Amino acid sequence: MKIFIAVDMEGISGINCPDYVLSTGKLYSAGQRLMTEDANAAVRGAFDAGADEVIVADVHGGSGNILVEQLDPRALLLAGSPYKPRFPFLDESVNGMFLLGYHAMAGTLYANLEHTMTSAVWHKFCVNGKAYGELGIDAEISAECGVPVIMASGDDKLCKEAAAWLPGVETAMVKQGLGRQSALCLSPERGRRIVYEKAKAAVTRLINGEKFYFPETPSPAVVQITYKHVPDADAASLHGTKRLDGYTVESVYRRLSDLYSGLWKEYGAEQLI
Repeated sequence: MKIFIAVDMEGISGINCPDYVLSTGKLYSAGQRLMTEDANAAVRGAFDAGADEVIVADVHGGSGNILVEQLDPRALLLAGSPYKPRFPFLDESVNGMFLLGYHAMAGTLYANLEHTMTSAVWHKFCVNGKAYGELGIDAEISAECGVPVIMASGDDKLCKEAAAWLPGVETAMVKQGLGRQSALCLSPERGRRIVYEKAKAAVTRLINGEKFYFPETPSPAVVQITYKHVPDADAASLHGTKRLDGYTVESVYRRLSDLYSGLWKEYGAEQLI
């Protein structure tokens, strides 16, 4: 039983503001520790349920956030940026995926640290007319690889988003979003306990033969990115995209993961909160 854990930072237990998630923030070192401890809780849950192998992918910003010396030694750490493809080693040998420490899509009311990929540049990201957040993007890429997302963690808005995208997924709510930079947080210890329990439950269900939901993987994927500022759309339109209006560009891909070798590669690389 092999589990792949993608770990973002904004939805980690105890984190509530940009100072935790920016490398220049005064609380960043605390954020690294909190992120590592949530990852460890998920790793423990997976192994205690019967997993044989766990890969932890540090996908926040340019990677390099998880404290490798403090990570559960049973886990393999995937770190570095950029990844090509989006999730190396995510293939048919993997049985299930966790999206740990994720956040709600851009514009979600009262969601803590909400954004989609880049808070500085992107206003909205749509595929075939439907708005996506990072959870939706990564769940779809995981489905392309034949791997179901079986567990997600973050604030209450992220958990609601996960339940809508992935009916039946295990969700670990570690805080209640009150606004972009405010949240009612569980203690990190309590949050990690919930992460552990949900991770263990997800893998147990998988081992018991339960099937998890796969989202649709549209092909072709018509991607529309609405930028916050016209100059950013101007720059993006230089890379073979179709300009829809002053703020929006459109690209067509065979599948969504191809975005990572297209516009995403050329322009719009992740900028943090």
